[in-house]
Amino acid sequence: MDDLLAELDRRLAAADAALAADYRGDRGVRQPIHTVYVPADRYDVRTVGDWGAQARAALDEYAGSAAHLAKVLDLPAEFADDVYDRVRAKLEREPIEDLRIDFEDGYGNRPDDEEDAAAIAAARALAARTDPGTPFHGLRIKSLEVPTRRRAVRTLELFVKEATITDGFVITLPKVTSVEQVEAMVLVLETLEQRYGVPRLKFEIQVETPQAILGADGTALIARMVKAGGDRVTGLHYGTYDYSASLGVAAAYQSMEHPVADHAKDVMQLAAAGTGVFVSDGSTNVLPVGDAVHDAWRLHFRLVRRSLARGIYQGWDMHPAQLPTRFAATYLFYREGFDQAARRLRAYLGEGESGYLDEPATATALAAFVLRGIECGAIDTTEFDTTGLAKLARRAVPES
Repeated sequence: MDDLLAELDRRLAAADAALAADYRGDRGVRQPIHTVYVPADRYDVRTVGDWGAQARAALDEYAGSAAHLAKVLDLPAEFADDVYDRVRAKLEREPIEDLRIDFEDGYGNRPDDEEDAAAIAAARALAARTDPGTPFHGLRIKSLEVPTRRRAVRTLELFVKEATITDGFVITLPKVTSVEQVEAMVLVLETLEQRYGVPRLKFEIQVETPQAILGADGTALIARMVKAGGDRVTGLHYGTYDYSASLGVAAAYQSMEHPVADHAKDVMQLAAAGTGVFVSDGSTNVLPVGDAVHDAWRLHFRLVRRSLARGIYQGWDMHPAQLPTRFAATYLFYREGFDQAARRLRAYLGEGESGYLDEPATATALAAFVLRGIECGAIDTTEFDTTGLAKLARRAVPES
């Protein structure tokens, strides 16, 4: 039998190594619940604080109380006060979890000297900000397609040269159409690190072209893109409107919940599973402004809840008045699910009964659920320590 086992080890060595390399598991870091995009020329040291103030003003004007917010969003009565209080506190303490200074669609095409100046100013403002901090931040450059390639690299170089690169810094690469573009992005980052002595740079792949989902050879290129980027790739972000438009979906029907969106995100989740790469949903362009605030809130609230139920824990927000519903939907998701998750975890750990016979994989998911709720501010508990939850959620090895 020892000879047989030795032969199995020999035969499976290459497959074992490939599995370990390609499916590295959880990176051991918190995932933000949203990414906020701010055009580069509108970003300054006060941006995060201003967004928080505008979000609180919208909450006051269009809700004003827990009871009113519960009526607008149809919150369960038993959670209404708690959710409202937590949302209000979050908007004071940490209104934005992940900030992206946008040099792409939100910024547009400008003269080179203007974008040069904007890149330098934004990098300096990010380093000098005095507003509430964001755990995660970075910039979105233009794509590496031929028309914008040089502009994208120049903006990134100017920004990196001026910025203070810390943990949580990430670059968004939009409109990716080939594996080669991901490989090129790795080369760009390696070059900048060597030239300016900055810490290891990482990036997200924005999935907003059909080529990222299905290549000309019929393969799902997004999986190959994740592999090509290695541990520099931190996320896959769905681009609602570019992707839908590319597939010919009429503007009135472009949405995070259109069937083409669900298909793309299914492929993204499959490609990212087990790799440590986060998946983010896109945005809704129906903004809570003017006379339609409550309708826009209800739509945004429902879409966020839908993403969470699908196992996508992050999305984009494009307007300060979307923050109340982002946090309300997220907090209700965790508040509603916590008691049952806690019972099932206790039972799995041999401390009582839950009515479920949970296997290790489900226990991992339960621990990850509770840990996510704690990290975003939805759950306060002394019942489980975060170290124990992290180990059970297979987050024991922190990111290097």
